[in-house]
Amino acid sequence: MADNGCGFPAPGLHSFLFQPLFTVGGYEFNKVMLLALVTSVLVVAFFWAAFGKAKVVPGKVQMIGEAGYDFVRRGIVYETIGKREGEKYVPLMVSIFFFVWIMNIWSVIPLAQFPVSSIIAYPIVLALIVYVIWVSLTFKRHGFVGGWKNITGYDKQLGPVLPLVVVIEFFSNLLVRPFTHAVRLFANMFAGHLMLVMFTVASWYLLNSYMIPAAGVSFAMTMAMIVFELFVQAVQAYVFVLLACSYIQGALSESH
Repeated sequence: MADNGCGFPAPGLHSFLFQPLFTVGGYEFNKVMLLALVTSVLVVAFFWAAFGKAKVVPGKVQMIGEAGYDFVRRGIVYETIGKREGEKYVPLMVSIFFFVWIMNIWSVIPLAQFPVSSIIAYPIVLALIVYVIWVSLTFKRHGFVGGWKNITGYDKQLGPVLPLVVVIEFFSNLLVRPFTHAVRLFANMFAGHLMLVMFTVASWYLLNSYMIPAAGVSFAMTMAMIVFELFVQAVQAYVFVLLACSYIQGALSESH
């Protein structure tokens, strides 16, 4: 935390910087990298435990796994891409959904208390994975010429505005789309964590300054923000996967 002159340790960009915890093979690992690694292990371990030895009459872990899998499959993939075309993308979307959700939820877990998605490198990598799938699928489905038509929204019926539409769609889809896909997740997690840190630090600062009523209000806001963040964390995972499915659906359809 930084001292702004009045003794209040104000949070800022420095709240998102971490010193290396250990080094493996010449590579330094900090807290965020460790949480991302643990997230991967947890997601794999959970679904391995749920479906590694699936039974006709499921146990508790399998039931939870099936509920989560079915939520993404029916609630997002089927609704966006369709059952026939979307089935092959269900495993990928389930993986992304739970990976993003767990990365987000670290924000309210004691000792961790940091959303991995608030470091933009992680949303960017996920967005690029979706971007590569979308672009390659577009050209695979429609061919070289048809792929560019799909991406640029080429339609002779647009008449005189066709060149303008093509330019706008080209930049919007090929350049802006992956950026906004990543930033939407990053910005929400960044802002949410900053607010949590602000109210948490303020509670401690006011308590130590013997401003008990103000500290109580700040603490109440911290609790409210935690509950709100739990909702936002799930919504952002949902939105990220929903957009990914929307892009894939656009690549598969005749018009994007």
